[in-house]
Amino acid sequence: MKIRNSLKSLRGRHRDNRIVRRKGRVYIINKTQKRFKARQG
Repeated sequence: MKIRNSLKSLRGRHRDNRIVRRKGRVYIINKTQKRFKARQG
């Protein structure tokens, strides 16, 4: 999982990327390509 300051550029890397807020953190998850995971912070 990548930890980045800004997730907007990472969201465009794959069409199935979703931005999700969990426990006060922002995540990018992808159900089809599991390698596209990121957390903001």
